[in-house]
Amino acid sequence: MPDLLIELLSEEIPARMQGRAGADLKKLVTDGLVEAGLTYASAEAFATPRRLTLTVEGLTAESPTLIEERKGPRVDAPEKALDGFLRATGLSKDQLEARDDKKGQVWFAKITKPGRPAAEIVAEVLETAIRTFPWPKSMRWGAGTLRWVRPLHGILCILTDTASGTAVVPLQIDGLVAGDATVGHRFMAPDGFAVSGFDDYVAALKRARVMLDPAERANHIRHDAANMAFAQGLDVVEDAGLLAEVAGLVEWPVVLMGPIGEEFLNLPPEVLQTSMREHQKFFSVKNPKSGRIEKFVTVANVETADHGATILSGNRKVLAARLSDAKFFWENDLRVANAGMAPWLDSLENVTFHNKLGSQKARIDRIAALASEIAPLVGADPELAEQAAQVAKADLSSEMVYEFPELQGTMGSYYARAAGLAPEVAAACKEHYSPLGPSDDVPTAPVSVAVALADKLDTLTGFWAIDEKPTGSKDPFALRRAALGVIRLLLENGRRLSLAKVAARGYAGCFTAAYCNTAIAESDDRGNLINYRPKEPEESVVSDLLSFFHDRLKVFLRDEGIRHDVIDACLALPGNDDLTLLVTRARALSAFLRTEDGGNLLQGFKRSNNILTQAEAEDGVAYEFGPDIKFAESDEEKALFAALDSAEVAIEGAIAAEDFASAMAAMASLRAPIDAFFEAVQVNAENQIVRRNRLNLLHRIRQICLSAADLTRIEG
Repeated sequence: MPDLLIELLSEEIPARMQGRAGADLKKLVTDGLVEAGLTYASAEAFATPRRLTLTVEGLTAESPTLIEERKGPRVDAPEKALDGFLRATGLSKDQLEARDDKKGQVWFAKITKPGRPAAEIVAEVLETAIRTFPWPKSMRWGAGTLRWVRPLHGILCILTDTASGTAVVPLQIDGLVAGDATVGHRFMAPDGFAVSGFDDYVAALKRARVMLDPAERANHIRHDAANMAFAQGLDVVEDAGLLAEVAGLVEWPVVLMGPIGEEFLNLPPEVLQTSMREHQKFFSVKNPKSGRIEKFVTVANVETADHGATILSGNRKVLAARLSDAKFFWENDLRVANAGMAPWLDSLENVTFHNKLGSQKARIDRIAALASEIAPLVGADPELAEQAAQVAKADLSSEMVYEFPELQGTMGSYYARAAGLAPEVAAACKEHYSPLGPSDDVPTAPVSVAVALADKLDTLTGFWAIDEKPTGSKDPFALRRAALGVIRLLLENGRRLSLAKVAARGYAGCFTAAYCNTAIAESDDRGNLINYRPKEPEESVVSDLLSFFHDRLKVFLRDEGIRHDVIDACLALPGNDDLTLLVTRARALSAFLRTEDGGNLLQGFKRSNNILTQAEAEDGVAYEFGPDIKFAESDEEKALFAALDSAEVAIEGAIAAEDFASAMAAMASLRAPIDAFFEAVQVNAENQIVRRNRLNLLHRIRQICLSAADLTRIEG
């Protein structure tokens, strides 16, 4: 069974495309081979800036011979029908076989498709893969029609078998002829060399200064950078995204470390790190004692006689120019911050947040008012929360954030401190954007929590007010992320608030005379506005937004193993706009249903509910009157009366105290009496008084169980 090796050599492939390209090459080729009848043991793809490589091991030497049976026309069919069938099958009439069928005798054809050698199939599959390769962007060059991400220079395609040796797959695409040779590093080993298999190929590339595996290149960079920093008592700042990108920029990584100019060391570390990462693809090296960024690590693609001294010198000059700009922005921004940030806040009046929701300044005013109302509910000082909300987005007008938008919030915290504002306000400037994703930390400081909630709730209520909701997979304003942020802020901080009330307040705050035509306005005879007030929020809008939160909550709790029907069972109870209370209920119910008592009680409840529902439908009456123990005939029936009395008191007390675990435990005590009741008693007794009393007893079971959760919504 031969092994297949493919290499597509080209000009530099953008780092962001390499991982996907390797996966696409593997899928296109292996899927094509399998569809053509070949099988294989394993396949693996690799990518460097100049080459895509695929190795397929244990490939079958040829496709199997296939025999296909095809049904044709009836034996007595017209000659034209038979001629068409013969042309389609490529057979003659004497090669057909007549067989009995439901409607008489019918012609059958046996078509034999002989197997084909692997080389022939590989050539077809690879040419198709190259011509249809799904690059995000591609180009044509020269006079050919072939498109590739960058000009394609060479194709290596060989089959290696222990018995027959190495054979080149015959393939030619737009003048490129497949062979068994490749080249090494563009500068250090540009000469070509032939290879005889994958192991030989990897070893030869290594000698020619090319590391084929991107994971090996990344590990080499990480290891060398960490060792260099450790030798000087420093630490490399972890940056997985930058590491993956840099590993895709070089075929032979050479790690170099250099100092940052003294005049830049007092810049905020986030500024240094962002500037070096975005502009130069440098790693930051910090002093663990001071936390300052003091050096940088760059990765060259070539070894030099001076051990990188010339490269470092050039990089330092370019870096100094970049950091000079950052220093200029920082110093200008500090002057504005020291003066109280008023010019920044005023300029936001001219920045539109949304054409139906007003300016950024108008939005900030809404967030500040909402944060002040939310603050007492999360243990924050209302005045501090309002102040923090007023300045939290001021840095959007700063020069530094204009240059590096990803530093919004971070720079705001520095500027708030420079303005002499309280530490809680400075922290809220940075933290109010969080959490940005499922792995992002959630702020815990009360002022930060208040502003973060107000920010996200204003976004949600605003876009709901103008009917700009997520549809399908489209969510241009990241409203799902905002809802998940609200959920995590409340749950992970254990905070309680009524989302319906806050949403109604946020909804009303979104309407301004300048930007919303659904407000109520009165004018004088000359058309001047004399009275303006927002419309009261439509109940359906708030209800719809609450449903959106509940849907996001189901997704969030799915990872905990809490089923959607369990959440639905709790949503049917009062207070479902308090997400913390709702989740506490759902967790208690979920844990209860996983127990033996919980599962059995659920079946007992469903049996009671089904019998009662059917009887009410047939009789046309509701059995909602209290049952009387004097009509109980059996000990099991009397025991159920006593158990319901005890459980009802316990469940009501536990729910009032919001001790849902105890409520579920009290409900579990009903399992045995209900089971015994159904074992010993026939509900639909012949005595109508007894029957009615027992149906009323079932109603009491239903009501007591429904007081803890709507078990009718539980599946199974």
